[in-house]
Amino acid sequence: MREAAPPESLGRRSVGDRKRRVRCYFDRVAGRYDLANTVMSLGLHHLWKRLAVRWLSLQTGDRVADICGGTGDLAVLAAPRVGGAGRVFIYDFSREMLNRGRTKAGRTATPRVVRLVQGDAQRLAFRSAGLDAAIVGFGIRNLTDLEGGFREIHRVLKPGGRFVCLEFSQPPRAWFRRLYDLYSYAVMPLVGRLLAGCREAYTYLPDSIRAFPLPDVLAECLVAAGFRQVTYRRLTGGIAVIHRGVKP
Repeated sequence: MREAAPPESLGRRSVGDRKRRVRCYFDRVAGRYDLANTVMSLGLHHLWKRLAVRWLSLQTGDRVADICGGTGDLAVLAAPRVGGAGRVFIYDFSREMLNRGRTKAGRTATPRVVRLVQGDAQRLAFRSAGLDAAIVGFGIRNLTDLEGGFREIHRVLKPGGRFVCLEFSQPPRAWFRRLYDLYSYAVMPLVGRLLAGCREAYTYLPDSIRAFPLPDVLAECLVAAGFRQVTYRRLTGGIAVIHRGVKP
């Protein structure tokens, strides 16, 4: 089973240096992150995120972690589903992204449900078996130890807890993959520079997608971490994939 390799642009850096560099990218783009996502995905990321939250099968009173939660899109979608008796934690290592998440959560009808936690996704600040569900949207690629990250998520879930991972992937059809690569390497960095003011972050993005395990391999990683009932679904021709697993 192969582990996700670091992107070529970061491959010679130490693990700590790669973490700092990725955190710096997100701190720099936080102010225009949502706009850039919407433009580059043609708005599709909103549809993908709503589907991912549905896959969590949330119930009133659930405690949920939106890990690598960034500006809180998934947390805001989850909050009404758990209600006032529940809690949704936006967990991220970037202070600037969390600041945007705080603002976004404050504009919703359920602001008190959402809590913000700054921390490392590979050393989660939750007690073992304390969460009903966890979700990661477009952040699992950034972990330096993928299987270790999955084991840590498994640790904090209660028995029967659900985990959903929404992530970019490589389209299975060769012609579409070539078109997507062209878009990723020619258009994304340009849009990143114009909208977010950081070309480097959006050069890192396609590099990290290309280095990330394919859906079958990622499913095997989830099983190796202890998850069962693992399934996945490709979205929009395979540009994105949702994986789901349950802690037995």
